[in-house]
Formats: sequence, structure tokens, C-alpha cells
Amino acid sequence: MDEQKNGSSEKDAQRSIFHHEGENLPSHGHHDEETLKEDVVRLYWRANLRLLGGLLVIWFVVSFGFSILFVDALNQYSLFGFKLGFWWAQQGSIYVFVALIFVYVVQMKRIERRFGVDDD
Repeated sequence: MDEQKNGSSEKDAQRSIFHHEGENLPSHGHHDEETLKEDVVRLYWRANLRLLGGLLVIWFVVSFGFSILFVDALNQYSLFGFKLGFWWAQQGSIYVFVALIFVYVVQMKRIERRFGVDDD
């Protein structure tokens, strides 16, 4: 008898998680109208990955390229009394990384607005 009670209570708990019989629907009432078509989702993720790929390339060039590969060429110049290669490895790359974060935020807001997935 207890097994039947436990079994029915588990079903009731599962039923309350999903949208059955009008239960547990979102308060705004237009949940189904907000689902995106598969091709829009695919285009959204393509734009997202393209942005990420571009930013990662910049990150790689700034961190590995300027700080390791091109350090000798950059050290021929000075900035604030330091060799440019040294300064770039210690300070410049950090500034670029922070700038990349802001670029990502701004560009993602544009992408989200364009594909209709923004919070606004």
C-alpha cells in the first residue's frame, strides 16, 4: 500500500515539473510563442561562435604573439621607460583582455537583439 502512495506521489511531483493540463505555466502566458525556429537558433549560434572565434584569435595574437613570438622586435622600442615587449607582456595584454570583455558584451547584445533573444 505504501508503494502505491510513493508511486503516485512521485508521479504528482513529476507532473508539477512539466506543463501538463495547464499547470505550472509561466505567468506571461505567451511561452509557446517565444520558441525560436531551428534555423534562427542555428544562425544565432553561428554569429555567437564567429564572434568568439574572432576574439580568441585577437587574444592569442596579443598574449602569445606579442608577448612571446614578437618580443624581440617589440623590445627595440620603449614605452614609459620600459622595453615595449616587456611592457606588453606585463601590462598591455591585460588592457586588451579587459577591452575584449567589453567588446564581447556589446557585440552579444547586438546579436541577441538581431535574433530576438534579448532580455528587453
